[in-house]
Amino acid sequence: MKLPLVYHPHYSIPFPSRHRFPMAKFKFLAEYLRELGVLTDDNCYEPSPLSLSVLMRAHAPTYVQRFIRGQLTIDEEKAIGLPWSDWLVERTLRAVSGTLLTAELALQYGLACHLAGGTHHAFPDRGVGFCIFNDLAVTAKELVYSGKASKVMIIDCDVHQGDGTAAFFEDDPSVVTISFHCEENFPPKKQLAGINIAIPKGAQDTHYMTLLEQHLPKLLNEHCPDFVLYDAGVDVHQDDRLGYVQLTDAGIFKRDQYVIEQITSHAIPIACVIGGGYDHDNRVVAARHSLLHQAADCVFANKKMPNTL
Repeated sequence: MKLPLVYHPHYSIPFPSRHRFPMAKFKFLAEYLRELGVLTDDNCYEPSPLSLSVLMRAHAPTYVQRFIRGQLTIDEEKAIGLPWSDWLVERTLRAVSGTLLTAELALQYGLACHLAGGTHHAFPDRGVGFCIFNDLAVTAKELVYSGKASKVMIIDCDVHQGDGTAAFFEDDPSVVTISFHCEENFPPKKQLAGINIAIPKGAQDTHYMTLLEQHLPKLLNEHCPDFVLYDAGVDVHQDDRLGYVQLTDAGIFKRDQYVIEQITSHAIPIACVIGGGYDHDNRVVAARHSLLHQAADCVFANKKMPNTL
């Protein structure tokens, strides 16, 4: 049995070539993981179309309907930063469905990874910062609603605070949000809800891992989740266009391996999503995202860290 991975060809859609959102990275990530032998026909799962009733249990129905119909205001589209199209609707809904499927596979196999997801800036009634719907929030709410989990922990290691996710669960004790994020980065106004661990600007591998090791075991013991969603953003990389943290490839791999090992050692199912990552070369950022899947593959198969890192 290989590590379950979730991907759909529609994750990369026709898109303006000079737009700073790396829309092609999802396609390149799948290609790269196939070259590594991590993704094969045997462990690739494609998500079905998303149930709108599931989506509307998390997001405001009027917001969902207006986005699907292309009726957002100019200011709302500007806040999201993505040009609306029928393709964008398909891609957005399919990616949320992909995180839901990743969670189902994690429940079955203990660990599963998505080749997309991590849209943590989306709020219940609006999108922000390339995030239209919050797949983490939708999935956490569905797990609790369906009775498949009673306490969900969302661990967010993207360089940016998971502000939208925190807002979703400000008054919901069934979901605990933990955000390890750069203290000097987007969003300019941070959410106070949830658990927030500030990463200093310019932090390198050793400092980052010290903070992670200091906080994560304690938080797991304190909150005792029965399911974990992990946002493994690679915008913490030293060469990322939008991040101010200085992790290397090896540092990101160790971060992801550590988080996944901590969760699986407690026999807690964990579903992983890729989060943010930005570079002028989409193939470069796709390779960085693959570090999550390589780390998860090593944990799933009880293998050692690749010699190339």
